[in-house]
Amino acid sequence: MQPLDRRIGRWITRLKWQAIALAFVALVAADYAGPAVMQIVDQRAGDILLSLDARRRPVSDRVVIVDVDQRSLEAMNDLAGSWPWPRSVHGELIEAIAAQQPRAIAFDVLFNELDSYRPEHDAAFADAAARYPNVWQAMALASDGIGARVGDMPPSVGAVALDRPANPDARVPLFLPLALLSRPEAMRGGLINFTEDTDSVGRRYALHLDQAGWRFPSLPARILAAEGRKLPPAASIMLNWRRGWTHLPYADLYLDSLREKKLRPADELKGKIVVIGTSAPGLMDLRLTPLGSTYPGVEILATAIDNLDRGDWLREVPRGATVPLALAIIAAISFGLKRGIGAERLGYGMLVLTAVVLAAAYAALAAGWFVPVYAPLAFGWGFYVIAGGIAYLQERAGRLRTSGMFKRFLDPRVVSQLIESGDLDYRNTAEAREVSVLFSDIRGFTALSETTRPEDVVALLNGYFSRQVEVIFRHSGTLDKFIGDAIMAFWGAPAAMPDHAARAVAAALDMSAALEDLRGQLGALGAELEIGIGINSGRAVSGFIGSSDRLDYTVIGDTVNLASRVEGLTKGIARILVSEATMQAAGDAFEWIDQGLHSVKGREMQVRLFEPRRKQV
Repeated sequence: MQPLDRRIGRWITRLKWQAIALAFVALVAADYAGPAVMQIVDQRAGDILLSLDARRRPVSDRVVIVDVDQRSLEAMNDLAGSWPWPRSVHGELIEAIAAQQPRAIAFDVLFNELDSYRPEHDAAFADAAARYPNVWQAMALASDGIGARVGDMPPSVGAVALDRPANPDARVPLFLPLALLSRPEAMRGGLINFTEDTDSVGRRYALHLDQAGWRFPSLPARILAAEGRKLPPAASIMLNWRRGWTHLPYADLYLDSLREKKLRPADELKGKIVVIGTSAPGLMDLRLTPLGSTYPGVEILATAIDNLDRGDWLREVPRGATVPLALAIIAAISFGLKRGIGAERLGYGMLVLTAVVLAAAYAALAAGWFVPVYAPLAFGWGFYVIAGGIAYLQERAGRLRTSGMFKRFLDPRVVSQLIESGDLDYRNTAEAREVSVLFSDIRGFTALSETTRPEDVVALLNGYFSRQVEVIFRHSGTLDKFIGDAIMAFWGAPAAMPDHAARAVAAALDMSAALEDLRGQLGALGAELEIGIGINSGRAVSGFIGSSDRLDYTVIGDTVNLASRVEGLTKGIARILVSEATMQAAGDAFEWIDQGLHSVKGREMQVRLFEPRRKQV
């Protein structure tokens, strides 16, 4: 059974992830049920996909824009003067366009003021518009003001009473096309009000606006309703944008209508819905939309008409429908953290999930559906950054603890490489591995210590151990422990090594060479110094073993016991002896001298031992 403090620690860790997850669940619930602060994420991130999707949609073959662009303003200056031009110019253009039999002609220009200096031009414009029932005018509903009595407005305005009985005395601040007042039937039209979302970006088009008990239809709704098209029951539609529009310069059409010999095709507008509007920067009809901050208002109107005509406006999935996605992402991350999945792997998982969700959202957009998946992704990433960041710091702390512990047994540079590569897991648990175990012992140390001053003995041991440990680390060995004047080391753990036996034997030969160097430096004292080294290979259990207060990384098992016994048999035979298992595992990397069979304490069968030698070059 685990100690109480460790069980409490694990319980606190699990509770921590649950607490953070519950906090984010509460944030999700509050946002979707309350002020919808994260709606701007759905809006702005959705704009990116809307803009991308608009690129794939071809130029409309149903709606054409006759554009009062900068070139038209310059070309018409000598003939019509500066903007605004005399309204008779627009009347003449109506006649020229109507001759090509378009489906409809819609003005995206407000004519809400009478031309008191040139009333004959207004009358000419009104006469031309009245002659063709498919000519439509723009109106706009103001947010404040008193306005005119609805009862005084001509039926062509299209106002519909919401209350019964209707109140004709209600006043509505509606900008009417008063330039056509001489022919009230020509005032047919609808609203072109720009509909902003909460972030001031226009993504929708109102099909109607209600005020003072009256409903006023939009210009696109009136055009399509006049053709007998069934309109959606909603108050507005979400626009399905396109990048390309056919823009015909106003001046080109008008000037061509004055020529006896026409230069333009006689039927280029036949069967089209023609929208007359402005895109010249100086006329300031520019709006903030998903496609840009200076999007021409005439293209917004054209988009709404085209969407209603095709029936391909975007259907919106309610924000609340994506709450399960947010909760699922939070639950998945929380589960991964509880299962011990690292922050890096969770991050890769979030990237894959985000890519899949965005691809699905884009596919839905292409099919005509806007799915607001971006706030759930933002909540998921927020939870990952906080919880994953904490998990990463914990993991890093664990790696640092492991690094500190393993630097007692391994070369610090090797420890860092193993941890970074993942070969050394900071959550290391006991496991069986194929290892080679080395025992080295000083011969005659007891007699040496009795005849030598203590400080000389300590200096001797420190010099000896430093050289031997350096050799072990150089051959990627793990230093297990010092047992008095003996050294225990092993290869194959904590990181697996296919050539653990060859490394152990090579280290033993270098340890022997290091001893000879040391003996030469110590003079008479070193002459008495001798060691025995024994090596055995096989399976052993490796891991941190000990109490909750003190743990040591070591290997245990029969393989270790036999290595110790082999070291004990070296006296009188050879400085280095290895078992047959080690000889076979090391292979032909060395020359082997068969030292025969030997009895080993605790074993019924004798063990064959070999003395390794370096191969002669």
